[in-house]
Amino acid sequence: MAVVDNTKLGTETVVWNLDDLYSATDDELISDDIDLCEQEAALLEEGCRGRLSELEVAVFSRTIRRLERIAENLGRVSTYAFLNFSTRVMDAEAGAFLQQVTETASRINRQLVFFTLEWGKMDEAAARKFLDGEETAKYRHYLEKIRRQAQYLLSECEEKLLIELEPVGKNAWIILFEKVMANQQFGEPGRSEEEVLAELYSPDREIRRQAAEDLTRGLQDQEHVLTHIFNTLAADKMIDDRLRSYPTWDRSMHLENELEDKTVDILIESVTGRYDIVSNYYHLKKEILALDTLYDYDRYAPVPGMSEVQVNWPQCREMVLTAFAGFSGEMAEIAEQFFEKKWIHAPIMEGKRGGAFAHPCVPDAHPYVMVNYTGNLRDVATVAHELGHGVHQVLAAGQGMFNSDTPLVLAETASVFAELLIFHSQLDLLEKPEEKRAYICQKIESIFATVFRQTAMNRFEDAMHTGRRKQGELSSEILSAYWLSTQKAMFGDSVVLSENYGIWWSYIPHFLSTPGYVYSYAFGELLVLGLYRLYQQQGEAFVTKYMDLLRAGGKNSPYALLEPFGLDINQPEFWQGGLEVIEEMVELAGRC
Repeated sequence: MAVVDNTKLGTETVVWNLDDLYSATDDELISDDIDLCEQEAALLEEGCRGRLSELEVAVFSRTIRRLERIAENLGRVSTYAFLNFSTRVMDAEAGAFLQQVTETASRINRQLVFFTLEWGKMDEAAARKFLDGEETAKYRHYLEKIRRQAQYLLSECEEKLLIELEPVGKNAWIILFEKVMANQQFGEPGRSEEEVLAELYSPDREIRRQAAEDLTRGLQDQEHVLTHIFNTLAADKMIDDRLRSYPTWDRSMHLENELEDKTVDILIESVTGRYDIVSNYYHLKKEILALDTLYDYDRYAPVPGMSEVQVNWPQCREMVLTAFAGFSGEMAEIAEQFFEKKWIHAPIMEGKRGGAFAHPCVPDAHPYVMVNYTGNLRDVATVAHELGHGVHQVLAAGQGMFNSDTPLVLAETASVFAELLIFHSQLDLLEKPEEKRAYICQKIESIFATVFRQTAMNRFEDAMHTGRRKQGELSSEILSAYWLSTQKAMFGDSVVLSENYGIWWSYIPHFLSTPGYVYSYAFGELLVLGLYRLYQQQGEAFVTKYMDLLRAGGKNSPYALLEPFGLDINQPEFWQGGLEVIEEMVELAGRC
């Protein structure tokens, strides 16, 4: 039984319209698009396999365009299947359709793996002819990215086999996880994961304590299944990394983000080296709340001074669009389309997956946003966050399928910047010191969740993957010990973490779907704090550069895309600058 009243919030009709993709799972256009992809893939394999280096530059360029068209058509079908499944996780038909599409995409991509292998391993002299060609200039960065990963590619037979097995391997386990979590009810009355997590923000300590207990018990009910899923996917990655000779468990993610290992190392060392900021804040919060001890279920307790108001959907829309318009009229106009054209799915529904996301879909369509809206101010920030992604995806679409895909670290920049915009717009409306303190504290905790918690989660991942490779199958107790140790390192002596809290690693999907991803949040947040300082100094000149950054998508590396801002992300001083901004906010909260 749902606790959230969608009708009262005005979200009952805020459901996305997928007709811009397809009208139904049996739409004949789906078959047509798949047939086109299959035919084109067969023709490309027959005409180009084994002779890529012999092609004329113009023919090579046309080959890339044909590959891009296949990727776009497959992406459209796959996006539709995924979005359809996301709000109907327990529906057998939706699950079967997603699996069918996944298997079909795997079959088609298997025919095209020859291009990545031949291009990636082509000798430099032959490759240079294509890289320097005027016809391929648009795809130069995309092609260079493939070649940087060449040393980790396997033989064609091996790559095809891995693609063949993926639908019944990693993807199948992730879908199982989503089904388990969507079906799990927590406490009495049965609440969804989103609803019980929302109760951790209640001003009533008993409600918070009970919510934490209910979440723990619900996770313990599925502990054997979740532990097996985590172990299986950690082993899957271990095998893949071993076959490809990746030196570390996270090297593949660094390559995907187009970052040097040292950049990520500097980021993580900078953040973990300032865990004292977290400890100092929670000691302050304990004083503000007049508690003798701050337990894990007290972390998100609202600071007195501002009531936890309910924000209905029309109010949320107005708040977000006003904040965006204050920065850029173009940003607000793009975001408004998501509301007007039904590109958002907002209500809490039985069988809907938890969390929130923005899916870029394909360049010739538009992104879609999913949230689970419960009506609090955190959810307003979440809507702004996902619409930040959405605006970025709309702007980057002009780069085409292969160049619009932005490295995760910069993708998070757009979303976190959007959150910061709405924070400042709301802060300016508050007059009473206690209201400002409460709102600042709420933002500090949001930043902590993005910077420090995600970095601590990265340290948990490091322990999990290292442990799985050295020790074999990991018990739930061992995983919980990793979780508690990495969380305690962050909180120090400021928060008492109960033994029950140890299992809370098991509901976090990023560990499964995108291993190594979570540091991208810390990267994005600290980068945004630096960018926002530039905005305050440069005004409209910054807005132009920022919108150009979003428009650029993934057509270049993060290092190159950030050059116009004069930022050096390989310098510890850059990251320390963002951390000092957070520290100043904590000090400000203490003075209010």
